[in-house]
Amino acid sequence: MLLLPALSLSPFPSSLVSTRSLQFQPRRSQPAPRRAVRCAVAPSGGDEFTAKSGYLFELSATEADSLAEYRIPKIAAIYSRKPLLVARRLLQTGIAAAELRKILVELGPAYIKIAQAISSRADLIPPSYLDELSLLQDRISPFSSEVAFNMIEQELGLSLVELFSEISPEPVAAASLGQVYQARLRKTGQVVAVKVQRPGVQAAISLDILILRFMAGLLRRAGKLNTDLQAVVDEWASSLFREMDYNNEASNGIRFRNLYGSIQDVVVPLMYMEYTTRKVLVMEWIEGEKLSEVKDLYLIEVGVYCSFNQLLECGFYHADPHPGNLLRTYDGKLAYLDFGMTGEFKQELRDGFIEACLHLVNRDFDALSKDFVTLGLLPPTADKEAVTKALTGVFQNAVAKGVRNISFGDLLGNLGTTMYKFKFRIPSYFSLVIRSLAVLEGIAISFNPEYKVLGSTYPWIARKVLTDSSPQLKSSLETLLYKDGVFRIDRLESLLTESLRAKTEKAIVKQTEGTDSRKVMKEILLFTLTEKGEFVREIIVQEFAKGLDALGLATLETAAARVPFSAFFYSPLMTEEDMINLRTFQRLMLLLLGTRRKEESITVRFILLLKRELNLETNYSRNCITIQASSDKNQILDMEELSLVLNQVESIQDILPVLSIILELPPESQQQLLQLPANLVRQLISRAAARTVRRVFL
Repeated sequence: MLLLPALSLSPFPSSLVSTRSLQFQPRRSQPAPRRAVRCAVAPSGGDEFTAKSGYLFELSATEADSLAEYRIPKIAAIYSRKPLLVARRLLQTGIAAAELRKILVELGPAYIKIAQAISSRADLIPPSYLDELSLLQDRISPFSSEVAFNMIEQELGLSLVELFSEISPEPVAAASLGQVYQARLRKTGQVVAVKVQRPGVQAAISLDILILRFMAGLLRRAGKLNTDLQAVVDEWASSLFREMDYNNEASNGIRFRNLYGSIQDVVVPLMYMEYTTRKVLVMEWIEGEKLSEVKDLYLIEVGVYCSFNQLLECGFYHADPHPGNLLRTYDGKLAYLDFGMTGEFKQELRDGFIEACLHLVNRDFDALSKDFVTLGLLPPTADKEAVTKALTGVFQNAVAKGVRNISFGDLLGNLGTTMYKFKFRIPSYFSLVIRSLAVLEGIAISFNPEYKVLGSTYPWIARKVLTDSSPQLKSSLETLLYKDGVFRIDRLESLLTESLRAKTEKAIVKQTEGTDSRKVMKEILLFTLTEKGEFVREIIVQEFAKGLDALGLATLETAAARVPFSAFFYSPLMTEEDMINLRTFQRLMLLLLGTRRKEESITVRFILLLKRELNLETNYSRNCITIQASSDKNQILDMEELSLVLNQVESIQDILPVLSIILELPPESQQQLLQLPANLVRQLISRAAARTVRRVFL
């Protein structure tokens, strides 16, 4: 029977795509009955991958079936009866070779999967090695198409003629676990990718994992490590075994599509479960180029946003996002492929990860050491004070240049010595989570060395911590914003500013950093007046009430100062706390007006005037201010000096555009805005009443 020419829609290298017509005569009208699986040593003339690695060997049908799931006792039982085979593999693993890629091909699929994990880190791997490792992503020598076609028929119970109206004569891509053909379904005419598993690959990986697990145990004992390296191997191996079950991959793909397929400019292929078994997978054909080969920073940002949703919103994530699995479609969208390796990130760990990022960025290393306990990186018995001191030394320089310049590579590299000293543990889940973000950063820095994935992820973290209803994150936000009862408005400013960068639309990603005050004001109002912004709105109203209260006290003192001989009978009202509240009030006005253009000059003038009139000892910096009142001086403000706090704008023209924004807000936001004055008055009355009680009875 004549099959039509294979389609040339491949996202893979064109040199691997066949465009010849395929004369295919079915070997039988009905598929052969299922027979016992028997692996044998690769014949001469076979593909390089199989011949070199020598991973095919004899296994009975029962033994092969028992390897469908990752269970160490069963694997150990099988290979304990094959000592010569194990010895041969150990010898092969230990023999050195001239070229790294050839070594990996000879060692087989397990080692190739490890190499793929680091093949996208241009900042860690020398270019010559990187070029070779990148070939492992989709350019492994294919196995025989005859073997593959036999497997398709045997697994699906139908002949190729019944399944497809056309199929490529050779695979369009080959990897360590399987290879892919392009075909057209006979029933629907849909162009699909047909993925076929390599014969005997599960047996070979089982043996390699057994060896790696043994070596991990030796390494842990020899190095006296606190991390259970065997548990890390088990986590990776379990994920790898799930990857070798194509039924599981198809289910993962369906779940991934349901969760993230609706994200703007994200494409997830459709899975055909009726044509899928443990060794054969049929999915929608996606046409495009590898993301690592096109300089599209926008799609990197889309990937960061999608990764944020995977890791910190839904907790279901793609754990193998190497460059071969991320494509840029020809219409400019980001396509995810290969869902065999996925992970689950539990809610409490997601919250702990967010808190750790917040504390790292804000240099709260004491809280960061506690986060490491929450995440399972440190035992609860660790010396927190010593860990805090060590983390300060490790991370101080890394975060000094700001969140947008923090590199995962720098953080992990600097942490190595400290991890060993304090017996850090690496939880089994953690390596996959970090890898999923590190790989994305690796792709980006291959064409933009200055790119930092944490800098792109942090805006989403900031927005989440400002809006999430989780009690744990609300408590963390409150702790972050208050220290010893003092509101740290600079941290709220930082969170709000970063959260406004959390965009994926092309127009916003490509615009310059500068944003006019009107847009900033509108964004802040839209955020704080929503249901999700309620917690932050309450904090702002509370601090605004404190500031107005302090402003009222300062006004009274200024008025009293004009009364003759008031110094003999007037008791000062302003306290150190009121001074701080007045300063916070000024900063809040600047924040809500969406500008800091005159903050520096106004603040300096205001503080100097306070110091001159009240003989205050001051310590001023850009982000914080400490005011200590002298006990032997009268704390009286002149009204002209006090008016500096309110002079945040020079004319009514500066205010009118801000007021006009209110008319552009959604009706529900306008309704929330109308409720704020009443709430503010209630808090002012409450503060005044509490102060009166203190002065009368205390």
